[in-house]
Amino acid sequence: MLPLAEIRYDAASAQHQGRREHQEDAVVTDFPAGAGMGFAVLADGMGGHAAGDVASKIVATEIFSELKMRTGDPGALEAEIAAVLHDAVHGANECIRMHAQDNPHTYGMGSTLVVPVLFGSNLYWISVGDSPLYLMRDGELRRLNQDHSMGPQIEYLVNSGAMSWEAAMNHPDRNSLTSVLIGDEIAQIDCPALPVRLRPGDIVVAASDGLQFLADEEIAEVLEANADRPCTEIIADLLRCLSDLDDPDQDNISVCVIKVESAVREAAVLAATPLASELLPAPTRKRKTMTFVATATSKPKGGKGTTYRISMEQSA
Repeated sequence: MLPLAEIRYDAASAQHQGRREHQEDAVVTDFPAGAGMGFAVLADGMGGHAAGDVASKIVATEIFSELKMRTGDPGALEAEIAAVLHDAVHGANECIRMHAQDNPHTYGMGSTLVVPVLFGSNLYWISVGDSPLYLMRDGELRRLNQDHSMGPQIEYLVNSGAMSWEAAMNHPDRNSLTSVLIGDEIAQIDCPALPVRLRPGDIVVAASDGLQFLADEEIAEVLEANADRPCTEIIADLLRCLSDLDDPDQDNISVCVIKVESAVREAAVLAATPLASELLPAPTRKRKTMTFVATATSKPKGGKGTTYRISMEQSA
């Protein structure tokens, strides 16, 4: 790993309301100049006005505060980062529960979450829900974190031949969440124990799912075309592309872009380090029958979310 003092980050964030009546996302970042570390907290609220925006602000505030209080000793924070992130997420989830308990009209509000934390060339994260965390390296865009929605399960059915691609694209549950911070038990949390080792030139993108109105290929094209430009210009180009789509259903957009820069040249050392897909075990596909039971929370365009159970069983 490159020493903290020899790593620099160019980081920027922005939001756009899209075509929604209210902004229900929240994003906050902390990348102090010369610190060699930094983090971003991005939350995508659900539950309608006076609920989704409250949920996302609760989550962003609680987790940002917990991390910020510990940044005075980066070494100690990195040594226990997984535990700190888990505790912060559960604390934020409890705050949502208490708020909904005291304000019954907000019952059902919730939020997704993605938190990238960087120490030198080490990237850690925690995420709940479908907000993506991308890594752009050598012209290739890869999603690092898990997608806690029905989308991957539906795509599995397509790949196994059990569902047509057309049916999958129009499936009413495709964007339903299988894990969310809603004040109840958190079904899934993605927080790998091992970091992804970053290299100078890498670009990390954390976003709400509003960015995914662009295809991954389009996002990659923008990042590659602007690789030598400041992060503020990268974000401006991403937002311009979304504006050009002129999609009447465009969701709120929040995005944080982080470019990794180095004051020294140790790329030969970093070149031998693996990506997340090489650090984490590959998905097991030995079972001949897939059974999937999940608690899914819908994300409507307005109003409160609906929670229900979905069960699938299909031969692979």
